[in-house]
Amino acid sequence: MRTQLGHQWKGLTAGVIAGLAWTAAKVAVPALVAVAIDRGIGDGSNSALLKWSLAILVAGVVAGICSGLRRWFAFREARWSEAMLRDRIFAHLQRLHFAFHDEVQTGQLMSRANTDLQQVQAFVVMIPITISNAATVLAAAVIMFSINPLLALLALGPLPFVNVLARRFSSNLFPSVMAIQAESAELATVVEETVSGIRVVKGFGSESVQSAKLRSEVDDVYDRSIDATRVRARYMPAMDLLPNLGLLAVLGYGGHLVLNGDLTIGELVAFNTYVALLIWPLRMLGQIVAQGQRAAAASGRVAEVLATDPQIVDHPHPRHLPAAPSQSNGNGEALGEVRFDAVSFAYSDPGPRILDSLDLVIEPGASVALVGATGSGKTTVARLIPRFYDVTGGSVSLDGVDVRDLRVHELRRAIGIVFEDTFLFNDTVRANIAFADPDASDEAVLRASRLAGAHDFIMEMPEGYDSLIGERGFSLSGGQRQRIAIARAIVADPRVLILDDATSAVDPTKEHEIRDALAEVMRGRTTIVIAHRPATVALADRVVLLEDGHVVAEGTHDSLLGESERYRSVLAAGESERWAATAAGG
Repeated sequence: MRTQLGHQWKGLTAGVIAGLAWTAAKVAVPALVAVAIDRGIGDGSNSALLKWSLAILVAGVVAGICSGLRRWFAFREARWSEAMLRDRIFAHLQRLHFAFHDEVQTGQLMSRANTDLQQVQAFVVMIPITISNAATVLAAAVIMFSINPLLALLALGPLPFVNVLARRFSSNLFPSVMAIQAESAELATVVEETVSGIRVVKGFGSESVQSAKLRSEVDDVYDRSIDATRVRARYMPAMDLLPNLGLLAVLGYGGHLVLNGDLTIGELVAFNTYVALLIWPLRMLGQIVAQGQRAAAASGRVAEVLATDPQIVDHPHPRHLPAAPSQSNGNGEALGEVRFDAVSFAYSDPGPRILDSLDLVIEPGASVALVGATGSGKTTVARLIPRFYDVTGGSVSLDGVDVRDLRVHELRRAIGIVFEDTFLFNDTVRANIAFADPDASDEAVLRASRLAGAHDFIMEMPEGYDSLIGERGFSLSGGQRQRIAIARAIVADPRVLILDDATSAVDPTKEHEIRDALAEVMRGRTTIVIAHRPATVALADRVVLLEDGHVVAEGTHDSLLGESERYRSVLAAGESERWAATAAGG
């Protein structure tokens, strides 16, 4: 946060200058009132009274203008700081590796990117205001001492006790504030999971379960908030009372000075006005301390995310793929060779190896189906090619270049993926299909949707390609979502296409249409097919059977059916799981 504030020093300085001008005008008013009373009312001079009254009016106008400028600069810089930090944390979250997102709850990240940044913004607002308030206290104290040191001591005597209370208030409030921030993040997690998984919640009739979770988290936030309120209730009254004791001292001792002729009535009025002027800044002290504590807790939580270094980063001296992303390099040589050389991988260290010395070569333009039981490493192979994770040992290369030597953006633009768990954005059909290339022509979008077998049902939607899909695309069937996802991958025009169980949600009556579309898309393009359905597996030129993280058999679909009992059992198990899932879904 200090770095961000350093970039905003000009705006904050302008706010501080406006605040100091406000202070100068504000503390001038009581002094002008004293002169107006003594020289105007006391001496019976109408002209003097008018002159000093006009001076008070000018000081008031200046104070009003500077107060507006102070708030303008304070809130402008605060909102700018919040916006910049929000952009920064959002960009950082997108750079962070998949392993980070596997471990951290979405609700926690949402809390840091929203609630915590709002606390930081509120703290930045206080910077010019706090400085001007402190200057007001200092200036008023100097003027009061210049008028009567003893009376000033009586008026300002409670201030050291206010500072002591403020420090104790801060130390007692900080744990409660930290707990509120943490519990608020847990609450956000429950809300996010419930809203995102509302179909699962309703499907199992578990609304009461989630309500109980939410109630528990709300109670925790309430309890921590009450703890903080108790701290405030213990200290704030005393911090409000102490400045008023100074006002009583001024009235008592100052009144005797006036009666004895040692102090003018105007000076007594000025003293009272200065004491009253100090009450608000001193009362603000508790709020400033509380806000500072909340901002410290919030900035610490934001810093935790920003301090996390991405594990998947560009090579310091990156190489480039041998040709621009297309199906040949201009000399007729096909592109898209994928090679696994003695690849080992585990999702955690220490942890079980998912891949163990895997050797696999996929020729340019060829299609390979990866088949295996659950946990055999099929999906892991697909995740290592675009560097969602880095290998533990060995290397993965694309067209002869180690994927770790490529820029991440260049690598992933060369690879198209259709995930088993299809995610669509709350946008138009066209925008979802053209996600990888928003400037894609209508012809390219139409061609991709036709190849994916999506064009017909899209045209039946109320506004065709301009129809809004809705959140996560749940207004569409599973098969429709997957066909749009396939079209999205086609528009990207990758040299390597990965189909991660891309037909799993397609209705059996439409499966042949999807297979025909996939066959067209796969022609001449390096394709990795992860599937359980024999008809989809048969689309590939070659089938690789994985078990315990390494290749145990490979060949064509027909040859493996005839030669490998293990292959037949894996396909049979996959079909059984699919039919069981279909039956469970009705």
